[in-house]
Amino acid sequence: MAKMARVRQPEIRQAVADGELPIARMIPSGLTIIGLCCGATAMRFAWYGHYKGAVAAIVVAAIFDLLDGRAARLFGTDSAFGAQLDSLADLVSFGIAPAMLVYMWTLNRAGAAGWAAVLAFCVCCAVRLARFNTEAEAEGEDRAPVQYFTGVPTPAAACLILLPLLLSFEVSQTMQTILQRPFVSIAVMALTSLLMISRVPTVSLKGYRVPRAARGLVTALAIMLLVSGILFPWWTMSIGLIAYLLSIPVSAALARPA
Repeated sequence: MAKMARVRQPEIRQAVADGELPIARMIPSGLTIIGLCCGATAMRFAWYGHYKGAVAAIVVAAIFDLLDGRAARLFGTDSAFGAQLDSLADLVSFGIAPAMLVYMWTLNRAGAAGWAAVLAFCVCCAVRLARFNTEAEAEGEDRAPVQYFTGVPTPAAACLILLPLLLSFEVSQTMQTILQRPFVSIAVMALTSLLMISRVPTVSLKGYRVPRAARGLVTALAIMLLVSGILFPWWTMSIGLIAYLLSIPVSAALARPA
């Protein structure tokens, strides 16, 4: 199957270039726009207090953010326009939307400090996206997949600031009260904002290739993770985010030059 995919991908790109698949040129941007709409919809859910729906909308936006890049590479339709559109959508879906969700959930009770945390997160998100675009443009088409990102990517940052909210869906009423205190989210947002614009190496799955001998095990683990996500979505996301946080110092140590 992998061999067939390698053979077919150049054929698909050539068909797009020859105009035989004109709709393929619109697919990546269409997926980006759908993701943008999901991010905007998350704010609407948050406005009415439907916090689980808001989190789900941001997760769906992250899925479309993954798919649009894959589609652009598959069809060979990468473009400067697509890159800029993707960044604008990311700013809404993973910057403004999650920050406003946390603000409506708890930070509105912290007055100016709560709003300052929201603004700081949105600014750091914009700075990271701008830095990523300029670095990608400088490296051009020769840019190879990397094992480590520089700083925390915006989709991961969006999920990290939602961690107290995610945990509140599953814990006792006493713990919910503690997690909903504004200082908890302010601390999480401050740390995440710094990690976004930092130069700390963070793990990237784009640069990893699964060995043939381990593909069966990885597939089984992926299926188990999918089933867990369906049955226990909030716990699965929470544990995954905690594991991601713990992986950051490990990534920083492994990426350090010998």
